[in-house]
Amino acid sequence: MEEKIFILEKLLQSRVKSPKVLAQLKRKAAQKFKVACPSNTELLRTYHKLVKKKRFQRDPLLEYLLRIRKIRSLSGIVVVSVLTKPYPCPGKCLYCPVQEGVPKSYLNSEPAVMRAILNKFHPYFQIQARIRALNSTGHAVDKIELRIIGGTWSFYPKRYQTWFLKECLRGANEYNRKRKCRLKIKNLRELQRENERANCRIIGITIETRPDFVNLQEVKRLRMLGITRVELGVQSIYDDVLTFNKRGHKVKATIQATKLLKDAGFKVCYQMMPNLPGSDLKRDEKMFEELFSNPDYQPDFLKIYPCSLLREAPLYNLWKQRKYKPYKEEELIELLKRIKKKVPFYCRIQRIVRDIPAQSIIVGPTKISNLRQILAQEIQKEGWQCKCIRCREVREDYDLKEKPYLFREDYEASGGKEIFLSFEQKERRKLYSLLRLRIPSQYYGKSFQNIFPVLKESALIREIHTYGQLLPLKGEKNSFSLSSPQHKGMGKRLIKTAEDIAKREFGLKKIAVISGIGVRPYWRKLGYRLKETYMVKLL
Repeated sequence: MEEKIFILEKLLQSRVKSPKVLAQLKRKAAQKFKVACPSNTELLRTYHKLVKKKRFQRDPLLEYLLRIRKIRSLSGIVVVSVLTKPYPCPGKCLYCPVQEGVPKSYLNSEPAVMRAILNKFHPYFQIQARIRALNSTGHAVDKIELRIIGGTWSFYPKRYQTWFLKECLRGANEYNRKRKCRLKIKNLRELQRENERANCRIIGITIETRPDFVNLQEVKRLRMLGITRVELGVQSIYDDVLTFNKRGHKVKATIQATKLLKDAGFKVCYQMMPNLPGSDLKRDEKMFEELFSNPDYQPDFLKIYPCSLLREAPLYNLWKQRKYKPYKEEELIELLKRIKKKVPFYCRIQRIVRDIPAQSIIVGPTKISNLRQILAQEIQKEGWQCKCIRCREVREDYDLKEKPYLFREDYEASGGKEIFLSFEQKERRKLYSLLRLRIPSQYYGKSFQNIFPVLKESALIREIHTYGQLLPLKGEKNSFSLSSPQHKGMGKRLIKTAEDIAKREFGLKKIAVISGIGVRPYWRKLGYRLKETYMVKLL
């Protein structure tokens, strides 16, 4: 304990707080007190205890220095993944692993699955454990992007879905709350309203589902549950490849699901799978080119999961019969580089390669766990930059003196017009803030209007996001907050621009936002009011 207090006191007194100074103080403390060098986690734990006892004053710079895996909150939010219980899946896909005791397509060796098993798949305990872990390693946890994973969400019983969301909300609402009263069983709407004022606010909820399970009634239900983003297991846009791999639906289902979701304001992520049986390098490259040239697709986010050969999947037998051959390492890397060159400014590549431990993969380039890092190094050597949002978001290197420039990009998508607004560096190498505005097709159809009457003659804000280091909602102003684009008014300026475009260019009477539950108070300050499940403002 003494060596930790010694290090913390010296750091608080020091004008310079850097990893080099921290390492020097650790060595000095180890020599003085004849102990092993304490870890950053141990120092953070001691620091929080002493702040609670009012022995130390809070120092955000010190907290940032001791933070573990800073990348987790450098996109302006923290992501918390919660796994559903094992449940039958309607699919019979060749590439999909089946393992007893876990949802289909997942393995018990994956980190998120191991956390779920430890908590017996209970959402309340999963979310509390994950928030606690993030908080203990120095991350602010008041802006949470909740990601629900495991099987096909839309195939789970509706009662289970509602219970699952209620428990997730209760877990966030009750984190760090002194009184936990369970005398009254609250309904979903009550828990959602409570989360608007909670210490841990859920600013977005993502689910995974199949395109053929998305219809009008399902879209309406997703809104009722508070879902804001949908990950579609698209895998391929070739019918012959989908049929060979026993996917169970055709490309038409993907096109219809994408339109329904976008017209209802959802953010849409495609999970794509190169190296499937029946495809090849040329077809895979052409597939990603068509994703952004064909208005029927145009995903907002991409997850590129090259097919992994797993013993638990039916594809393993094909490989043993020499009827399937994974790409070589250099082939996959070259393909991914060509794909990255095709991705436009308005799309974010969320992930490349699934988080499957290498020992579970039989053979192939997906055994390389740091494939994305290798890819980034090669791109840097070749002297070009990927245009995707993730590769340009500002993160740590925000300079207050840099002037942000407003960019606008219009493109046709699913029968409507998408307008991508962003504040970026002049050369577009750094992105600070973005907004997705949708002008839907003129004719939704009577069935759509009956289900979503609030969206009639309305523009849609599908996403607004300011990147950089996550700043707490109620954090004090200090030198640390200057190093982040958050809370600088960029988002409000983008919203005002979107409102002007909707009114002046398209003559629309109102604008609706598919707001995360925890962000509703922000929209109310800007004149928006909750109608049905959207935040709406008359123009």
